[in-house]
Amino acid sequence: MDVVAMSGPGGPEVLHLAQRPRPQPGPREVLVEVAYAGVNGPDLMQRRGLYPAPEGASDLLGLEVAGEVVAVGEGARAWQVGDRVCGLTQGGGYARFCTILEDHCLPVPLGMTLAEAASLPEAWFTVWSNIFMTARLAACEVFLVHGAAGGLGTVAIQLGKAFGARVIATDSPASRLESCKALGAERVVDYQQEDYVEVVRSEFGGADVILDIVGGPYVQRNMKAARHDARIVQLAFALGSKVQVDLMPVMLKRLHYTGSTLRTRPDGFKAEVARQLRAQVWPLFESGRLKSVVGTILPLAEAAQAHRLMETAGHCGKIVLKT
Repeated sequence: MDVVAMSGPGGPEVLHLAQRPRPQPGPREVLVEVAYAGVNGPDLMQRRGLYPAPEGASDLLGLEVAGEVVAVGEGARAWQVGDRVCGLTQGGGYARFCTILEDHCLPVPLGMTLAEAASLPEAWFTVWSNIFMTARLAACEVFLVHGAAGGLGTVAIQLGKAFGARVIATDSPASRLESCKALGAERVVDYQQEDYVEVVRSEFGGADVILDIVGGPYVQRNMKAARHDARIVQLAFALGSKVQVDLMPVMLKRLHYTGSTLRTRPDGFKAEVARQLRAQVWPLFESGRLKSVVGTILPLAEAAQAHRLMETAGHCGKIVLKT
C-alpha cells in the first residue's frame, strides 16, 4: 500500500511516498481503508524527532482518519465491514490502510463528507477532554481561545458557543478573525492590533477558561487575563515552552494550570472521550449546530507541502490528505 514515510527526523523534505505491507487488524481492532487523513501539530513534532511514537505503535505519521471498514479483528463487534467511520489512531494514518481500536472510532455524522470527518477525531477528542472533562467549561463562563482560526481553535469556538460559553478569539489577520466570528466568537482580537489582556479584563472582567497553543510570553499574560479560580489549558507552544514566569498569580487567583498530550493517554480514557462525544456532540453535527472546518485538501503525495502550510500558520481550519 502507499504510505508517507520519513527518511529521518527533519523538515518537511524528509517526507516521501513509500510502499508498506497492508496491516492486519489485531484483537478489538478494525482495518479502515483510508479515504482522508488529518494533519495535526503532533505530526509535525514527530517529523522533527520531538514526539516519538509509543511502543508498539506504527512509526508512520497520522493520528486521525476517515474511511470504510474493510476487516475486523478478533473480538471486535462494534463495527461491520462497509461501515463508514472516523477514528483516532496511535499512528499510521498517512497510509492507504490503517488499523484502529474499535472503541476509538465514531460514525461519520449524517450529511458529512469523509474529508470533513477526517478532521474530527484528533481536535474534537483533544478539546472535549481538556476543556470540558478537565477544565469543566460551563455555560455563561468566559472562554478565551488563542490561535482560534486553526484546527483546535475552530473546534473550541464551536463547542464553547454550543454549550453556552462566551467565546473570545485571538488571531491575525482580519480574514482569519472573520472565520472566528462566523463560527460564533462573541469578540475577536487581532493580536497585532490590540492587547488581548486589556480587552478580556476591561470588557469581560477576565476569562474563566483559557486555551493556549502559543506559549512563550502568553504564559504570563494569560495569568493576568484570568479571573479568580480560572483554568488555563496549555496544548502547544508555538513561541516556546521555556519561559520565566512569576507564579504569584497562581496563588493569589487560585489558578489551575494544566496541559496534556492525547496520544499517551490510556486506551480506556480515549474510549470514554469517544463515548461522550458520540452522546453529546455528534447529535449537534447532525442538527447543523456544529460543523467540520476543513481549509485545505491535498493528495497524500503532497504531505510535505501540507506540513509546510501548517508551519506557516496561515491556513484556516484543518488540513487533510486524500489517499
